Amino acid sequence: MLRNLSAFIAGGLFGAGLLVSGMTNTRKVQGWLDIFGDWDPTLAFVLTGAIIPMAITWNIAARRARAVLGNELPSKPGSQIDRNLMIGSLMFGAGWGLVGLCPGPAVASIGWGGLGGVVFLLSMFAGMYVAPAFRIRFKAMAEALS
Repeated sequence: MLRNLSAFIAGGLFGAGLLVSGMTNTRKVQGWLDIFGDWDPTLAFVLTGAIIPMAITWNIAARRARAVLGNELPSKPGSQIDRNLMIGSLMFGAGWGLVGLCPGPAVASIGWGGLGGVVFLLSMFAGMYVAPAFRIRFKAMAEALS
């Protein structure tokens, strides 16, 4: 029960932060990405405001064996740059640049994002669902060619 309540509160704070910061406003996000046009630098404060607390949190977590609620902390992610990371990063960046939403803000804006937001969210979930099958297929094709 405490885990669910903590997750609900954390998710609510995250969503509220996305709304207040403007990350759910596609025009603001696209303005941030348009460095050669009508650039809007305000999201730099959002990024800075996210990086600083996370750096502190990672430092604290590195010295702990268990989370505050008693769960094991996940292992440190790998630092290897491979094909999956590159393709995923390109797809994420292209979607973010074209639409102005990434997964968190897309979910946070579902209540007022209109039909376009719903289409984006459904497309995003469909992509997440089919991606593992494509990865297996592409890996088999690459092994057959080598």
